[in-house]
Amino acid sequence: MRIAFLVAPEGVEQIELTDPWQAAKDAGHEPVLVSTEAGEIQAFNHLDKADTFPVDEVVGEARAESFGGLVLPGGVANPDFLRMDEKAVAFVRDFFEQGRPVAAICHAPWTLVEADVVRGRVLTSWPSLQTDIRNAGGTWVDEQVQVCDHAPAKLVTSRKPDDLKAFCEAFLDVFGQEAA
Repeated sequence: MRIAFLVAPEGVEQIELTDPWQAAKDAGHEPVLVSTEAGEIQAFNHLDKADTFPVDEVVGEARAESFGGLVLPGGVANPDFLRMDEKAVAFVRDFFEQGRPVAAICHAPWTLVEADVVRGRVLTSWPSLQTDIRNAGGTWVDEQVQVCDHAPAKLVTSRKPDDLKAFCEAFLDVFGQEAA
């Protein structure tokens, strides 16, 4: 399965990109780095610059139907940038409209709020997003990982880097079910 990892050109929390990426590769999937600009993205370890990673596809040219699922890593700046980009928001919304599974960790649900896809869903995130999620019609829970089966697309969410093991296991299980 091809899995899109959507990130901004700068600000993604590196471990929230690299751990799920490696988990997807180890499970036999093809992770694809999608961003709003060509070239490289700059990852961060909290507020410090970390590594750079090459962009595989640009969001304006990438299509949800060419992927089996979508992973949205966090970092404070990353989803804030993405939610201000109309093409990125439309890309995310397309996964839900097409019933393709989505996984989001930490601050990433900000992009989901902007895409208007949390209404009627139960999800978790970094705690500071709970008011935004509730205001967008979602139910926020303080859980390590939350899987929401609300149609048309399954959504896997987690709170923070400490939840990465459970997050990776859950999204790989959900994505695997969708691929079967």
